[in-house]
Amino acid sequence: MTAEGIGAFDVVVVGSGAAGSSAAIAAARAGASTLLVEKLPFLGGNSTAVLDTFYGFYTPGERSLKVVGGIGDDVIAGLHRLGPVLERPNTYGAGTGVTYLAEHLKVVWETMATDSGVRVLLHTFVQDVEVSDGRINGLLMATKAGLRTVGGKVFVDASGDADVSHHAGFSYELAGEIDPAQTLTTTFRMANVDHTRRRTISKEQLHALMAEAADSGDYDLPRREGSDHVTPVDGVTATVMTRLDHVRRIGDGTIVNATDPDVLSEAEMAGRRQALEYARFLVDKVPGYEHASLIASSSQIGMRETRRVHGDYRVTRDDVMSARQFDDQIGLCGAPIEDHVPGAGTTWEYLPEGKAVGIPLASLIPRDGTNVLTPGRCFSATHDAHASIRSMAQCMAMGQAAGTVAALASRGDGQVRQVDYSAIRDRLLEDGARLELTG
Repeated sequence: MTAEGIGAFDVVVVGSGAAGSSAAIAAARAGASTLLVEKLPFLGGNSTAVLDTFYGFYTPGERSLKVVGGIGDDVIAGLHRLGPVLERPNTYGAGTGVTYLAEHLKVVWETMATDSGVRVLLHTFVQDVEVSDGRINGLLMATKAGLRTVGGKVFVDASGDADVSHHAGFSYELAGEIDPAQTLTTTFRMANVDHTRRRTISKEQLHALMAEAADSGDYDLPRREGSDHVTPVDGVTATVMTRLDHVRRIGDGTIVNATDPDVLSEAEMAGRRQALEYARFLVDKVPGYEHASLIASSSQIGMRETRRVHGDYRVTRDDVMSARQFDDQIGLCGAPIEDHVPGAGTTWEYLPEGKAVGIPLASLIPRDGTNVLTPGRCFSATHDAHASIRSMAQCMAMGQAAGTVAALASRGDGQVRQVDYSAIRDRLLEDGARLELTG
């Protein structure tokens, strides 16, 4: 079987989530010819297919400090132009969240990408990678019209699952191999909710109702402290309630997770069944939901971690909890470690008040690659450090940095390590990124 070529680009970005879309926009704005490849029929990844709230723009605590700007600010401005956007406190004290309409965000990402000159290819899956001595030369992709190949100088693996790195043979940690992998969540929305009545019970009372319903045996609720929140649409709430463990040991003891098609298929179907059960619980037991109905579930199941690439530097728990700063940092994160472990609860650990950890460029560079960057959920970090820095605003910051580095590297031979950090820093600051915590 032969594959038709679609040409070569300065920068090829795989995955259009908060990291990938930001990377493509940044690369194109910096003058690089850029292709953005996405498996879904729209841009945004988890930001449009699963969730409706950006976390990580602000530090939590008594004094909220903004730690992400640049392309992230442009995204928020685009959302405001299309309709209402809410800023609201996180249920668990993780800082101010920015809640939007996912249908608006799809258009914002697409408009920003195409206006910047990005070529967008939807409904496209990476199938294989042509690599030699750590240098990626091209991708084999499955499209509606058949197999296609594309070449490039620099590649950005923002697939979330490190698909490009996996096919290239780069090393990574498969979530679940060492630490328990974070669980999956199918989100869903409810309509005809009476917000006034819903506000008559607290978070703690909601959790008590969940526990009571689960213990009764009448409801199958694996997570006992899920949350619901208001949206920009009156009478509509969104939830983060369901919980699915996706790690399996197969016959020879090998670990598989949601990067396995059978595991992923099973999880997608089980997540929708769980959503129906939680919706039944809400209608039966929670004030304000008496006349509510489930109107939508996420387009795909929400993944928190699957593969984490081994980079030039691996961010650790100590880095996060000490709010370490780096000589090559390209972003900041003040979000707590939010570990959705298998079982009924979630672990939260907070950085020192008013502090943020730096995100080093070296954590976006796979140690096995020469012309590749890995921003977003597959960046190089331990399980617990990843549970903090994976927030979507941080993914935007990582993506903007990766796209900027990729564009600068493409002016030469594509080797990302040879781009001078001062040039990266200057461009990021010029484009509104935040690299240092200020009052």
